[in-house]
Amino acid sequence: MINTLYGYSRNLCCTRILHCKKFSAVGVAAAVQLETPTPVTLSRRRMSNTWVSYLHAVLQLCARNKASIQGKACHARAIRFGLQEDTTTSNILINVYCKSGLLSSARKVFDGMPARSLVSWNTLIGSYAQNGEAHEALSLFKLMQRNGSSFSEFTISSVVCASVAICAVFVCKQLHGFAIKAAVDSNVFVGTALADVYAKSGLVKEASRVFESMQERSVVTWSCMVVGYVQNELFEEALLLFHRAQKMEVEHDHFILSSIICGCAGVAALIEGKQVHAIISKTGFCSNIFVASSLIDLYAKCGSVEEAYTVFTNVEDKNVVSWNAMISGFAKHARALEAMISFEKMQQMGLYPNEVTYISVLSACSHMGLVDEAKSYFDLMITKHNISPNVIHYSCMVDTLGRAGMISEAYDLIQRMPFVATASMWGSLLACCRFHGNLEMAEIAAKHLFEMEPDNAGNYILLSNIYAANKKWEEVVRARKFLKENVVKNEKGKSWIAVKDKVHKFMVGELNHPRIAEIYSKLDSLVEEVKILGYKFETEHELHDVEESRKQELLKHHSEKLALSFGLLSLPASAPIRIMKNLRICGDCHSFMKHASSSTQREIIVRDINRFHHFRKGRCSCCDFW
Repeated sequence: MINTLYGYSRNLCCTRILHCKKFSAVGVAAAVQLETPTPVTLSRRRMSNTWVSYLHAVLQLCARNKASIQGKACHARAIRFGLQEDTTTSNILINVYCKSGLLSSARKVFDGMPARSLVSWNTLIGSYAQNGEAHEALSLFKLMQRNGSSFSEFTISSVVCASVAICAVFVCKQLHGFAIKAAVDSNVFVGTALADVYAKSGLVKEASRVFESMQERSVVTWSCMVVGYVQNELFEEALLLFHRAQKMEVEHDHFILSSIICGCAGVAALIEGKQVHAIISKTGFCSNIFVASSLIDLYAKCGSVEEAYTVFTNVEDKNVVSWNAMISGFAKHARALEAMISFEKMQQMGLYPNEVTYISVLSACSHMGLVDEAKSYFDLMITKHNISPNVIHYSCMVDTLGRAGMISEAYDLIQRMPFVATASMWGSLLACCRFHGNLEMAEIAAKHLFEMEPDNAGNYILLSNIYAANKKWEEVVRARKFLKENVVKNEKGKSWIAVKDKVHKFMVGELNHPRIAEIYSKLDSLVEEVKILGYKFETEHELHDVEESRKQELLKHHSEKLALSFGLLSLPASAPIRIMKNLRICGDCHSFMKHASSSTQREIIVRDINRFHHFRKGRCSCCDFW
């Protein structure tokens, strides 16, 4: 009778612990410390089964709450009760240790098992993969195959995921073949894992092939594919896939939404970005910090820094990522003061700037010629926040000094820094030499660039411009001759503009657009209007060896001018004209846009490869410093 009452009270105690809504480590410890009764009035087997079932329940509670200490106590009790060779108990113990991050303890339990079920293998392999121990996961899978143990779709997907972490593309392909042979390649988990590893390894075609062959796809599958396209800068493909997901009424999660926002930002698709923003608002993901940060970046990259700031202000729990996105947005739009104020406010909120924060604030100083401020931030990064400057920080400082005309100091910094100078640094120095007329340093920078980028025609063109500005005509001829005689890459300028959900692309001398006759007619009349305001063709920016009149014709038909003319024909009078360009805007087009903003009374926003230019009433936000 006493033992019966003991068993009943013990069962009641454990039941209360297991059904409590909030986990209590003390409660679990109390359950663990209950002595195993010595049944007299009840049969030994019945009492043993009852006690074991409650031990398993308490262990599962430990796993759910990652209570490793209490789990170890249960483990000791299991050994005392002779359950160390019980397969079910061992599986639960492996789960407890894996959930608690104690993989070495889980492996000891696994190695001590006389017989392993599929659950044992899957739990440990999956945990290795999730905890970044890819080699251990692969090694255990090989052992599984050598032992002739059966496997499941979960086993394959876990091992494929592990190969992502170590970029083991060859291993992934072997596993893909293994999955096909085992007829599990069509499984949603295996297919998703394969598409993910291929996309992350840059093998987008293989990822797409796996995706298209899948009969069933989950939300995660769609997300992996969209993320893969965006990570490989295939933004238009990402947008097309997202539209396809919408038609199939695929559920949205924050991964796919933040990724597609990045895709919209990549091609500056503001209209589509706003449509996705509406979906985000409808589905309630606006509060997600990653989605919000992507939205801030989208609006900033599309030239709408005010809308970016509106999204930013509505984020309740701002973190470093959201602050960085906003500071970067201000920097891109030459709003150095707002960037620096945000930098201070961020710290007042108790957040510490990181490497990315300093890159943005240094970039803001660079574009506005704020040398003293840039030096101050560079020192602050090292002394106050203990951040070691990387090559990008040094590149920002070189650019800042060079733009301010401190060419020698910029060169000295390149010589002293603990990194090998990048092509970007030498290119920045060369451009600054052209702006400030420093021929000697230009030749030094150009020499390094010719060694690092022998096929980049832009470097030869820049040096030729500097020679021409210094009336070194023999060197100009030599540079142009070299360009003619050698096959070097001279990337063609392209500009694009979005009108009514469609992107219109233009190249210099464009002939294929369906409204090209109207566009040229509008451009001709616009040129005459801006000439009245003082615009003159700056033919020094046109390096073709042709007559002056032909140079003017070529300049007039630059891609951004054609995009502007189309925008004037197609957009409402109140709408700003947003133009994107793949190269740096030339000096002649920059001058033209300033005059056109006065003539048309329109805001013209041009995003070139370096930054945004906001043209209003004959002025540019860059203050002619770009």
